[in-house]
Amino acid sequence: MINPLASAVTSFVISFLIIPVIIKYSLEKNLVDIPGRRKIHKKVTPSMGGIAIFIGFFVASLIWIDISHWRDIRMILIALFMVFFIGVRDDLVPLRPSMKLMGQVVAATILVLLFDLRLKSMYGLFGIYEIPLALSYLVTVFTIIVITNSFNLIDGLDGLAGTMASISLLAFGIWFLLIDDTVFAILAFCMVGSIVAFLIFNWEPSKIFMGDTGALVAGMMLSIMAIYFINTNFNLPADHPYRFSGTVATAVCFIIIPLVDTMRIFILRISRGQSPFTPDKSHIHHSIMRLGLTHSKTTILLGIVQLTYITLAVVLRKLDGNYMLLGVIGFSVLLSVILDRLMIIRLNKDENGVQV
Repeated sequence: MINPLASAVTSFVISFLIIPVIIKYSLEKNLVDIPGRRKIHKKVTPSMGGIAIFIGFFVASLIWIDISHWRDIRMILIALFMVFFIGVRDDLVPLRPSMKLMGQVVAATILVLLFDLRLKSMYGLFGIYEIPLALSYLVTVFTIIVITNSFNLIDGLDGLAGTMASISLLAFGIWFLLIDDTVFAILAFCMVGSIVAFLIFNWEPSKIFMGDTGALVAGMMLSIMAIYFINTNFNLPADHPYRFSGTVATAVCFIIIPLVDTMRIFILRISRGQSPFTPDKSHIHHSIMRLGLTHSKTTILLGIVQLTYITLAVVLRKLDGNYMLLGVIGFSVLLSVILDRLMIIRLNKDENGVQV
């Protein structure tokens, strides 16, 4: 219990001390995010906060994870190093999307082949368990890429990405702590500490953004935690007090907001006849802000929704996985429909006000 908490404090302090230096240097060297057509912020803002997040996480991990475990997790750190450098390069000199994707695929492949981090079955979903090895590799790489980029896509509001990552990683960290998996608990807590320190400077009005550097690192860490959680939870004894019956559904609940947001914008864009990769302002946070909420209120609201899903997963932990997953999908669709209806009502009110 002490080591994970101490690791969070360590990463917090390191990140907190580094961020002001990055802000000052970025402003001096003009390494900033400039407001534009698709940007919500109104002033130039440093965008290299992910460097502090990663340094805080990495140094705290070196200090608090026992040396005997480094052989086991070194591939995780190598993969995170890869996406870290991809993010730094993209923040400094934008990379082509294909190059960013290629780098992520390489990092994901390292995790799958050298750390054996993979989805090894369907875990009883719809009565399916075993899957071919090749399919296991492909599904795992695809899952890592989807989760990583889903988190990157939601990084569009002061405090939002950091809040979502902190809540999800804290949930994973507490669970790993409860089942005595100290190594993964420390990894999760180290990242939480760094991100919370970053949030102090990223809360509205933001003094710094995490950039692709932070979003890719945090997103890949979430994908690692989710897949490792699925395998670890599934292999626990059936009568274990902290085992969830719905293995996959629970992991989805822990990272639900980025996943639902990505699926929602893809569906909306396709329904309009656009490419699902066309940038726009269709994200959940954009829609909520159009209802009149500020950055901070939107972030708090989505944080509450994320916590609600996690709470439901805990309360319904003995529910059959198939029913739980269907319930999660149904509840998510319902919330999305409600949001769209509120948007229509708000739009009609605005139009009537203009007419008057």
